Amino acid sequence: MWDGIGDFLAMGGYAPYVWGAFGMVALGLLLEGLLLARRRRQVRARLQRQSRRRSAAAAHNQGE
Repeated sequence: MWDGIGDFLAMGGYAPYVWGAFGMVALGLLLEGLLLARRRRQVRARLQRQSRRRSAAAAHNQGE
């Protein structure tokens, strides 16, 4: 198969394509994880704001 690590890394002459594709997939997965984490924080913050507003409105309505 391969005679050494150099042959493995060269990928039979297709190294730029193989490692470029690997790198793009790795970058895509990393970005997906980062974007999901950011979106989750945004949704949680929005839900907390909504919950506080509803609690404040309920307390205000009970006081009337």
